[in-house]
Amino acid sequence: MKKVFMMFVLLMLSIGTFAQSFQKTPLGIKTSLNGNDVELQFYSPSIVRVIKVPKGKVFLKESLSVVLSPSKTTFETQQKGSVVTLKSNKINVTLDITNGTVVFSTVSGQNLLKEKSNGTKFTPFDDTGIPSYNVYQSFILDHDEPIYGLGQHQGGILNQRNHQYHLEQGNVEDAVPFFQSVKGYGLFWDNYSPTEFTDNVNDTSFKSQVGDGVDYYFMYGGSADGVITDMRELTGKVPMFPLWTYGFWQSKERYKSQDELVSVVKKYRELGVPLDGIIQDWQYWGNNYLWNAMDFLNSEFPDGKKMVEDVHAQNAHLIISIWASFGPKSKPYLDMDKKGMLFNITTWPESGLEKWPPNMDYPSGVRVYDAYNPEARNIYWKYANEGLFSKGIDGWWMDSTEPDHLSIKPEDYDTKTFLGSFRKVRNAFPLMTVGGVYDHQRMTTSDKRVFILTRSAFAGQQRYGANTWSGDTGSSWETLQNQIPAGLNFSLTGIPHWNSDIGGFFAGAYNKGKYQGFGAKNPQFQELYVRWIQFGTFNPMMRSHGTDIPREIYQFGKKGEPVFDAIDKFINLRYTLLPYIYSASWDVSANQSTFMRALFMDFVNDKKSWNINNEYMFGKSILVAPVVKPQYTSETLVKVNEQSGWNKQDEKVGGNEIAPDFSAEKSAQVYLPSGTSWYDFWTNEKLNGGQEIKKKTTIDIMPLYIREGTILPVGPKVQYATEKKWDNLEIRIYPGADGVFVLYEDELDNYNYEKGKYTEIEFLWNDTTKKLTIANRKGAYSGMLQNRKFNIVLPSGISKSVSYNGKKIEIKL
Repeated sequence: MKKVFMMFVLLMLSIGTFAQSFQKTPLGIKTSLNGNDVELQFYSPSIVRVIKVPKGKVFLKESLSVVLSPSKTTFETQQKGSVVTLKSNKINVTLDITNGTVVFSTVSGQNLLKEKSNGTKFTPFDDTGIPSYNVYQSFILDHDEPIYGLGQHQGGILNQRNHQYHLEQGNVEDAVPFFQSVKGYGLFWDNYSPTEFTDNVNDTSFKSQVGDGVDYYFMYGGSADGVITDMRELTGKVPMFPLWTYGFWQSKERYKSQDELVSVVKKYRELGVPLDGIIQDWQYWGNNYLWNAMDFLNSEFPDGKKMVEDVHAQNAHLIISIWASFGPKSKPYLDMDKKGMLFNITTWPESGLEKWPPNMDYPSGVRVYDAYNPEARNIYWKYANEGLFSKGIDGWWMDSTEPDHLSIKPEDYDTKTFLGSFRKVRNAFPLMTVGGVYDHQRMTTSDKRVFILTRSAFAGQQRYGANTWSGDTGSSWETLQNQIPAGLNFSLTGIPHWNSDIGGFFAGAYNKGKYQGFGAKNPQFQELYVRWIQFGTFNPMMRSHGTDIPREIYQFGKKGEPVFDAIDKFINLRYTLLPYIYSASWDVSANQSTFMRALFMDFVNDKKSWNINNEYMFGKSILVAPVVKPQYTSETLVKVNEQSGWNKQDEKVGGNEIAPDFSAEKSAQVYLPSGTSWYDFWTNEKLNGGQEIKKKTTIDIMPLYIREGTILPVGPKVQYATEKKWDNLEIRIYPGADGVFVLYEDELDNYNYEKGKYTEIEFLWNDTTKKLTIANRKGAYSGMLQNRKFNIVLPSGISKSVSYNGKKIEIKL
């Protein structure tokens, strides 16, 4: 009896110890255990922050990515033995106060994610004289649970399970330490130092080189869209881009005079091929000692303001290259150098001479600026504004926003920045430099929306009006294939605007081709370019760019020739889809949607869709299946990087082959997800989902399928995005399911939409009654259409035209 009594006393003491071992806070709980202080904080009912630091260490951190302040969240706290449970109306979070393990589950008890027992590690680290830590946290995922995200990587992989990444910004790699699961949750590891992500049979982990503590956010959205909604709530929402940014863009490395640039726009207008933008790449400033002076100092660009005016006079837009580094003779360099705002890491260009390889007898002296310093960002904008924006430039091509970090030496990471060592904040550099331009332009004017094309990104960058491109890729079929999962995983981190150099950047191999005709006349490159431009038609930005081979449409032939006509066809297709694309853009900004959608986002119940890396949805209605293998020519393997590309060390291709017949019919395999039926975009043939089909193709046909229940607006044939009003749209209805579509319109290139100056017209299709309802127009803005026509068309050919004055109408078909 005495023994039983003693056991009871010990049990009571144990329970008492547990009961007093944590403290409830307004946001959650905090406790100390296993030598660590642990805190759980609700930022919203579906977002929880987890902080762990060695016991007694003060953790003061202002996140560079997170903009959400924790809101008052109603939650319950319960304790059972050593396990404390926090319950909101969205998720349950448990903390085992014996070993510090955190587990996340749904309110119904379904396991979502759990930390590995004893999976938190702090290793003391001297960060340039400041005591810090290598920080590590591991998790346990379900064996067959796909995860996605982690930024942009070039391995051709969609599902990131059983892979390892060194997460550090690079030319063609974008590090975003965030992943989301097919189970409907996401995890953001809020650390900016180089980080190892590892997933294997044992666990899934993040290990960062330096950090004051483990700091991550768990979010449960219930679906991929829900996770992205949470991530944008946490790190910032997406502003609207101007309509013209969704047109076609022409560029190359580089136009060497303002006359050449203006003549390209003129040629497009003469040919009747649509164009909305042209880009001026580097060296308009003159030479490497004046690198990125952000002014027209090159004698071949005698009047930058007139160049912009000449482009505008042809109803096109111009964006211009600016960098994260400055040459020693430039004014920004001189201003920043006096204040200690320049780094000494090795960057590009290394030589003051333009010849390649670099002649280091004449070092350029180019240095990267401290984008973490708000005063440095002020100086940066001062010169960008005075030298370029004041002359009418429409947007920014922010190159080398990683930044370029060549001949990497360990001591480079010891470089002091405004926010600590370069090592500590390395991966957030693109967020800071891009954010600096966005914030300053917004302070300067609200009459022109910020548009930034940038090479690198970090978590939260979606809030800065930036479209990220995939860097200086090689020109090959393998690279084209890899762009699809690269863009999808990037988009799945919550950053929706992404694109790639159409045709690949380094294309020198095709100047040594097997066929008669080189460069743009080489059939190998022609086939690759056409297929890439078809893929680019269904990216958030459609932009042709590269070195070695000019990419303007007239370089490929002339009207009536199959390659020219195929390029022309898809540029025009892009423009007819602008009402759909611009409305999808509003869906991104207003409803946290995504342009490029991995198939599992819309078909999560179809497990076959979970790992498909060569198809995707563009918006919620169009299935895109790019042709990523050559059908007419042999495949050329091109392996280049920045060094070999600039050295022109790409592979030589020998032998002779007969030029192909691009009019010949070929075929491609396409998987149609289950749970819906599909319409062939080109033929209107209806097909069941859940099957793989063989689609007949030609050089001017890429497989495209429209989901049943879709309402698809089709715009007029134009030469630029705003040439014609949308007063006579074709509205295609694809029966088989109920459907809804919201047509969005606004003033096109200012921020008045933030004040409610826009309109929405909702279209609803009732498949049972075969009735289309066009609802009352919502909203208003200056210059909006008061009256218009809609031509309603079914795949069967049945059509009906109706007039619409903003009042609800119903159409029986």
